[in-house]
Amino acid sequence: MAEEFEVKGPEEEQVEHHVEHTKNNFASRVAVLTAILATIGAIFSYKSGHTESEAMILKNEAAIIKTEAGDQWNYYQAKSTKEAIFESVLLTATDDNVKAKVQADISKYEKEKAEIKKKADALEEKSLSKSEDSDNEMKLHHRWAEAMTMLQIAISLAAITILTKRRWLFWTSGSVALVGVALGIWALTGI
Repeated sequence: MAEEFEVKGPEEEQVEHHVEHTKNNFASRVAVLTAILATIGAIFSYKSGHTESEAMILKNEAAIIKTEAGDQWNYYQAKSTKEAIFESVLLTATDDNVKAKVQADISKYEKEKAEIKKKADALEEKSLSKSEDSDNEMKLHHRWAEAMTMLQIAISLAAITILTKRRWLFWTSGSVALVGVALGIWALTGI
């Protein structure tokens, strides 16, 4: 029974060592890329959650202020009703003292209504401003979420790259990651 031995020359051993080192080097590069993307993704995820929370807080504040404005408008309406009642009394009053007193009350209600209207308008404007700020925060949240999604896709492609050892997947993963980073920079600048 003859045994077969393969005798390799020094060149063949060097080539095998180079091939093995290149495979390990490639896997190491993909692993480093994945770690970097996961770190950036964690930051993007935090920013996404933060902007979403801020948007909800602002929307809640807008709703509270809108309710306060509604209360002011109800108060304005109550003053208008009282003023209308006193105007009716003024039309039917015959005594000059009563007319003077009623006219003074009407003037008081007109002044109070003007102050209430000013306050209600200011509250509505503030509510609208908070609502717009909330909408802007939600836009930022969506940008951060889109950036994070792209990084997650890039990380998935990097994992597939290690399994398949396809270099084109490595470059595709890197390209998708660049898109994600660009979206993150866009969100960071708030443009």
